Amino acid sequence: MLTHEENDLLCRVEGKAPMGQLMRRHWTPVCLIEEVSEPDGTPVKARVFGEDLVVFRDTEGRVGVMDEYCPHRRVSLVFGRNENCGLRCLYHGWKMDVEGNIVERVSEPVIPISSTNAAPPKHLAYPTKEWGGFVWAYMGPPETMTAFEPPAWAPTAETKVTIAKVIIDCNWAQILEGAIDSAHSSSLHSSDMVPARVDSAKATDSMWLRPSTDKAPRMQIERGSYGFRYAAIRRPITNAAANDYVRSTVFVAPATALIPPNNLYNVANINVPMDDTHTAFYFMAWGHPLQTPDTDTWRKFLGQQLGPDLDSTYRPLRNRANLFWQDRQAMKAGNFTGITGFPNQDIAMWLTMGPIADRTHERLGASDQAIVEFRKQMLQAVQSFAKGEPVIGTGDWRIPKQICAYQAIVPKTTDWRAYEASCVWDSTQPALEPSYST
Repeated sequence: MLTHEENDLLCRVEGKAPMGQLMRRHWTPVCLIEEVSEPDGTPVKARVFGEDLVVFRDTEGRVGVMDEYCPHRRVSLVFGRNENCGLRCLYHGWKMDVEGNIVERVSEPVIPISSTNAAPPKHLAYPTKEWGGFVWAYMGPPETMTAFEPPAWAPTAETKVTIAKVIIDCNWAQILEGAIDSAHSSSLHSSDMVPARVDSAKATDSMWLRPSTDKAPRMQIERGSYGFRYAAIRRPITNAAANDYVRSTVFVAPATALIPPNNLYNVANINVPMDDTHTAFYFMAWGHPLQTPDTDTWRKFLGQQLGPDLDSTYRPLRNRANLFWQDRQAMKAGNFTGITGFPNQDIAMWLTMGPIADRTHERLGASDQAIVEFRKQMLQAVQSFAKGEPVIGTGDWRIPKQICAYQAIVPKTTDWRAYEASCVWDSTQPALEPSYST
């Protein structure tokens, strides 16, 4: 368990909070590209690290990420006019381009710039990059910015990335802990990740099959400068005397999980803190374009479609007040949770922990080793960052390209750390070679 002080240090990201400042040294997803796909289209509101932002695509197709509030009288630019390569405030007509330059102040007289009448300062705008289905921004100090590098789950421009987005009313850390917790999947998701006599995890239209009934995996961890990876080792259904079933999950600091894949595509999750008690949860399928599901199929499979499952702002229609639409009759008939869509099962658990989980009252067990390691590593990372040491997961400390999540039945004599795993890619196509060229 953690102390109250440690819990706050781990969870809080707003303002000068050390964890938020550490996260700002990473490029961060702000919204989906599909949300701002149209030049001169409707601006989008976003919130990251407690900061309100507006995102828009200008006439020439460039994306801007700016402070939501006009530098003149601080009204919202989300309601502004997106026109002629800039975002114009409705109140007095001030206009900013994607770089934050104030290009027009129609409410002000035209006076030549002099020593007593300086040009207006730039509006706060962040550097951006479009990659892997996201609009990214660098929200740290300009002098600390490094070049954008593709994440492990979108290593090349040819990689297909399909994304489900959900806004969840709780802290980022309890969501991340759920994503890296392999032990819970054997219980919470047992009706969607079904034990079967298969030679490895398989994906069908309605469920994922796995070759084990073991609900108490043995955990082993390998720490790295980027985060850590670990193995959840279970007994396979067949030939358990000679083999182990290994599911290796990777935590990529500060807030990404590479989740063991199925036979068709890879899986990952990134959690963007909107503020201390709200998180943009993104769940990705990625891999070969011919094997990775399309957006509608993926979101339907997860129960994360706009309309049936989410409102227009990506907030779940299932909530604690309506018991997450839990079906008790389905539970009596054999469904473990009565909640449709395994991310919805996770969301129910995360929300019932409260806006920020109180970790001072937990009773952790042997299956929680990855949770303990995550907390320990991130608290150490914040302390090292405060001393001026390199930021975890950046530069030379970023994840090596050969590290990936995997699942496999292996001989008991095989060390999972040395297992030659690779991401899932169509075997009839050339192997996927990660490239950090943008």
